[in-house]
Amino acid sequence: MALFSVAILGRVFFLQNIEGDYWRRMSDSMHTTFVTLDADRGTIYSEEGRMLSTSVPYFNLYVDFAADGLRAKNGEIYKNNVDSLAYCLSRLFGDKSKDGYKSILQEGYKERDRYFLLKRNVSFGEYQQIRQFPMFRLGKNKGGLIAENRQRRLNPFKLLANRTIGLARENAQNVGLERTYDEHLSGVTGKRLMRRIAGGTYVPMDGYDIEPENGKDIVTTLDVNMQDIVETALMRMVTENEAQYGTCILMEVKTGKVKAIANLGRQPDGSYFEDMNYAIRVTEPGSTFKLATMIAALEDKHVTLSSTVDINEGAWQVGRRTVWDSEPHRGINHITVKKAFEISSNVGMAKLAWQYYRDQPDRFVNHLKRLRLDKPTGIDLVGEGAPVIKTTANKSWSATTLPWMAFGYEVLVSPMQTCMLYNAVANNGKMMKPYLVNSIMEYGKPIKEYMPQVLMDSICSKETLKQLHTILEGVVTEGTAKALATPYYPFAGKTGTALMANGNRGYADHIYQSSFAGYFPADDPQYTCVVIIKNKPFAAKFYGGSVAGPVFREIADKMYALTVEKQGSMLAGGKRLDSAMVMKNGKGSEWRSIVNTLGLPFDGALTSSNWVNADITKNKIDFNPVAQPRGVVPNVKGMGLKDALYLLENAGLRVVVKGAGKVATQSINGGTAINREQTIVIELS
Repeated sequence: MALFSVAILGRVFFLQNIEGDYWRRMSDSMHTTFVTLDADRGTIYSEEGRMLSTSVPYFNLYVDFAADGLRAKNGEIYKNNVDSLAYCLSRLFGDKSKDGYKSILQEGYKERDRYFLLKRNVSFGEYQQIRQFPMFRLGKNKGGLIAENRQRRLNPFKLLANRTIGLARENAQNVGLERTYDEHLSGVTGKRLMRRIAGGTYVPMDGYDIEPENGKDIVTTLDVNMQDIVETALMRMVTENEAQYGTCILMEVKTGKVKAIANLGRQPDGSYFEDMNYAIRVTEPGSTFKLATMIAALEDKHVTLSSTVDINEGAWQVGRRTVWDSEPHRGINHITVKKAFEISSNVGMAKLAWQYYRDQPDRFVNHLKRLRLDKPTGIDLVGEGAPVIKTTANKSWSATTLPWMAFGYEVLVSPMQTCMLYNAVANNGKMMKPYLVNSIMEYGKPIKEYMPQVLMDSICSKETLKQLHTILEGVVTEGTAKALATPYYPFAGKTGTALMANGNRGYADHIYQSSFAGYFPADDPQYTCVVIIKNKPFAAKFYGGSVAGPVFREIADKMYALTVEKQGSMLAGGKRLDSAMVMKNGKGSEWRSIVNTLGLPFDGALTSSNWVNADITKNKIDFNPVAQPRGVVPNVKGMGLKDALYLLENAGLRVVVKGAGKVATQSINGGTAINREQTIVIELS
């Protein structure tokens, strides 16, 4: 028994210490498992075909130092190539010296590592180069290179429509279109049989792959140029006013296509980022909701635009509460309903609802429901907020609920719902469902297309619709948006200024939500635009007409000048030019080519030898020569960079350029005598 025990112990020692590595490798090699292979995620395109979100490949590189070819002839291939391979890797990545790379390669070779990690997150371009490096160019069996393909989601336009597309979070599938259309974008995963080797790592087994099926592409309704216009205008205002957040929607009137949608939230460091989709979150809308009140009163024929209402100088007590106009109207009492809407009188709207619906409040509520204000729009974005339109059955209904609803309080709707309502008015009463995707594509061919969807053929009678057009245009020509009016094209809309509660502090912090909802041009509506900006506490500027309104006007101006071939339908009174056009000073021959191509009226001589400044005078472009005497600094203000550089460098100056756009300032004034080797700084804006 003693001898038998000694023999067993000896055998155990021999197996563990002499043959242990062999049996452990044998054990590992008998363990296999399937791992999933991610499919290439589909690309999201803008309507004009630009990539908004796409997947780019990157690679994790491993080396099989136990590959048969690499070990053949006493490791001849490895020994003949390791120095040159280390040199190439050092030159490509620059993070280690040649000796550093040689050291780690030798370590893997010595250990006979079957899955030695060489480099993570290698780009496709780098991978292509590595495949041509010494040793690796011999292929997997002889060179030992193993590449694991991974995908990383990339948004080429970064901030533009970031939240709508769905790259706001680390997991892009959590929000936006990436989530809504995940089933189509993600494709079908594949499988790969992996064998476990020493150390608990797995290596792929050749010939046992089930290839993944790549995801499909989607083409959105978004337009990159329009998105840039909207995002830039909104960014300028929220930054200037240090607002908490802002959102803006641009919708095509006839179809309901959302052409641009911006959502900017203030970050802890004071910057702005697309952190939440504010366009589909519900809030108290304020005065833009007064359009719904007017639709109810006009449809039931309780009033006409010439009917009068007593606004009590802008203050009216209902029970224990007082309705206040945002601005006092001292000495003003009886005014027309049209005027009450144009000056955005809360009292006027509250009195209309109180006078005509207090005995039948559900009749007023039913008008709101008919306008679909109690339902989400159904836009193809997950997470749209549920609106709140109270009825008399609600426990929170009180004696003051009806009048407060009339001017946009005690109701919750999203900016997208507001946009859908105003778009219906612009579209001759036809309500269109807003949507963001035109088609789903596979290998460049559409497999599913989404068409404009009519939700209501008419939200009201033609008579009411005509009156709505009148009062919305009146807001711009005679009312709270009068300062925004332009003589070059008409637009219509409504300002809004809502006092917002701040948690337990209530309304003590004087936080206002500024809004503007409207469409342009008023005589042939092409686009509806809604701007909502939530201001900081005690903001010095908070009225809708001075915060949200300028954003709308900037967008309308740039949209007006964006596409030359559409300007004929966007101009009023036969006028051809607008001061909103960007006019750069420049060479006469180039301006001559521009005005001749576009058929624009102009005054002044345009030759190949003269330089001119351009301005709009009496509905024509007025060109005046710019003097360029020798030996003095040229005046390049208002010029583009190309023209400015040409003149300054020909004058013998060294030029330092800051910014982009056209020249706003120059460090040496025009007409100053030039010294030798003088440097001038020009700032573009």
